[in-house]
Amino acid sequence: MARRRRSAAGSAGAVAAILVVGVLATGSVVWYLSDREPALSRQRCAAELDGTSWYLTPVQAQNTALVVGTSIQRDLPARAGTIGVATALQESSLVNIDYGDRDSLGLFQQRPSQGWGSPAEIMDPVYSTNTFYAGLEDVEGWEQLEVTVAAQAVQRSAFPDAYAQHETLARAWTSSLTGHSPGSVTCELFAVTEDEPVDLAERLARDLGVPSSALTDDGQTGAGQATTVDATVLRYEDPERSVWAVAHWAVATASRTDVVEVRAGDLVWTRDAADWTPLDGGADDGPAAGTVQITVVTPAQ
Repeated sequence: MARRRRSAAGSAGAVAAILVVGVLATGSVVWYLSDREPALSRQRCAAELDGTSWYLTPVQAQNTALVVGTSIQRDLPARAGTIGVATALQESSLVNIDYGDRDSLGLFQQRPSQGWGSPAEIMDPVYSTNTFYAGLEDVEGWEQLEVTVAAQAVQRSAFPDAYAQHETLARAWTSSLTGHSPGSVTCELFAVTEDEPVDLAERLARDLGVPSSALTDDGQTGAGQATTVDATVLRYEDPERSVWAVAHWAVATASRTDVVEVRAGDLVWTRDAADWTPLDGGADDGPAAGTVQITVVTPAQ
């Protein structure tokens, strides 16, 4: 039997009532608070577009990196990432929640009873994201549809116009995570804790499809354990775009991987500075063309 789309996404209203969205008068989203992070958290990540910074919590940034990275792996245009991020923002505030309207679950609030998969499958963000994109690809002419129309065609929400409010933020993050605007993703993070981080290689493979063969162990540096990533394994013809897709991903996921430094071209992002700054020696101090150097703090440090 063909998969049935869920008939309504009433979860949009229920989740929105729980997860608070703060918006500046300029329209720039400052903060999305989730039940997974303290309300007074000073951690945040930003994607810059046309001079405006669009903020997410670290948890949301990690999930955004997966949603956009999955679109890259599926060889979809950047517009798919924008639709995916806008949809997940509306449905779950980009948090992989285990509750929702009726039996809705996960990033996209998919319902087991409507044929989206088992609860365990839907709670796997990789599965749920790929399932969303599979549904999007089934929509004829989705590439030409407005973001909210394309999202509604997949979700069948009771609030069909709600996705539009997230379009600009989604476009800003998708543009950066697909390699545009060098140095446009930054994160302000606490110092690395003793919590067990996820493995960098495993997360690169999960989010971007980067194989372990594209990673080179650079050994210990003053900052930690350095790894060089051959970014040209991504599906882009422009190697610089591939470099910045990987570099921005590394910053967006740094709170889970314990990344403390990312070098791309002649720029470096560090956890201490929380921003991209020029390398002292310019490109001579940076990684080779087409590569990104990512440094993870080691337990001894």
